[in-house]
Amino acid sequence: MADANEPSKPPCSISNNALDENTKRCEFETLGPEYYEARLSKTAKARRPSPVWDLFPVEAQPGMLSMLAGKPNPLTFPFEAITLTVRGQNDEASVDLVLQGDELETGLQYSVTSGIPTLRNWITQLMKEVHSRSDGEGWRVSIGSGSQDLLYKAFSAFLNPGDTILIESPTYPGILIILEALDCHVVEVMSDSGGLSPSVLEEILANWDTNQPFPKVLYTVPFGCNPTGATTSEAKRIEILNLARKYDFIIFEDDPYGFIYYGPSPKPGSYFELEKRIQGTLGYVLRFDSFSKVISAGIRLGWITGPMRVLQAIELHSVSSTVQPTSIGQAMLLKLVNHWGMQGFLDHTAQVAEFYRRKRDYFDACLHRYLSGMAEWRKPEASMFFWIKLNLPPSSASLVDQDDEDSSLDSESFIREIAIGRGILFLPGNTTYVDDRRTPYVRVSFSLLSEGEMEEATYPSPGFLDTYAHKIKV
Repeated sequence: MADANEPSKPPCSISNNALDENTKRCEFETLGPEYYEARLSKTAKARRPSPVWDLFPVEAQPGMLSMLAGKPNPLTFPFEAITLTVRGQNDEASVDLVLQGDELETGLQYSVTSGIPTLRNWITQLMKEVHSRSDGEGWRVSIGSGSQDLLYKAFSAFLNPGDTILIESPTYPGILIILEALDCHVVEVMSDSGGLSPSVLEEILANWDTNQPFPKVLYTVPFGCNPTGATTSEAKRIEILNLARKYDFIIFEDDPYGFIYYGPSPKPGSYFELEKRIQGTLGYVLRFDSFSKVISAGIRLGWITGPMRVLQAIELHSVSSTVQPTSIGQAMLLKLVNHWGMQGFLDHTAQVAEFYRRKRDYFDACLHRYLSGMAEWRKPEASMFFWIKLNLPPSSASLVDQDDEDSSLDSESFIREIAIGRGILFLPGNTTYVDDRRTPYVRVSFSLLSEGEMEEATYPSPGFLDTYAHKIKV
């Protein structure tokens, strides 16, 4: 399909321009840098390298006497060592890991925008291991200050005001506030209990209104989608990836929950893995990962994997804002993963997934025990969320326009009028839609509750929902 609003697709290339010294000749058919250059936003194209940070990698050359940057002298730092007490795996005793000497100095000093090279190399190996990718395929890794920050910069790199983006809907509320600020045209692609629907997506694309700019990007959370908890099947992912190639858009694969998948085997392949496994051109996937859900939320470290020209644009944004991801957080993380090794890290993520599977099962049992008939839900296969439809009484329509077909399904009103007063809090579903529509759904996170608290949170006092109906009548 071609349209005047679509950027013309340049020919694919077999090799990409070298954007860093580690880039190797591509061995697969990949989209070349010119493809992304044509799709970058005006702001992204206008960004220029920092004179100082652009030369930072040269400092690492042997024998280099660097007088480049205004780095503070390490002798002035008040820290001699930092001890990290790490929980043992598989009932093993805890272990003390000590950051000192050069390791500590690295953690207390400025570093390169894309992340400490040794940690970045470790993550690159992780991506090869988990997603069956290799060198010479036109991709690399860049570390950032959490995947949310990287997502914001990626959206900014592609979207001009008025540009169109496709989003899986309902979606993560944090994305909606980013897109609203960027003043772009958001088109919802409705999902169901099985995740993002390729048939709905193709219907939108095949019948595109040519008065609107054609979409450059599709945003999706394929494992344990926030808020619905849905995991998109591998078959659907393949269809969606083929649609990206057919209609020429980039998939933003936001995957904070991929490591805590606890659904049936085999686990679906990621978009990043599948674009190599199935025949076709590489380079249509930009992948976002996070350490927040498996190591620490407060460490604020995530990473992006994808085409080199796109990562370069994101790093140029970082140079003028966050400058770099936290050095001390990276040093701590590097010490940990070097202690564990690759398999130790994967074993840890498997234990985290099992932890949340047990919590999911207990919370699901509580819902069946106490809320059957009053609510509807499906068990998630990843993440830490249930997407629950409250069967609110029809009399709640007195609050709003009787002609509104959703007038009786106001979960936000229920939360504010009843749930908070009962000491129960969850996210109203209207926050996950572009138009803030009235909805009977709520997103419930079970991650922090003990079993006793799950019982308390799901056990309704007599007439729980009827109380709401009575309250809004008067």
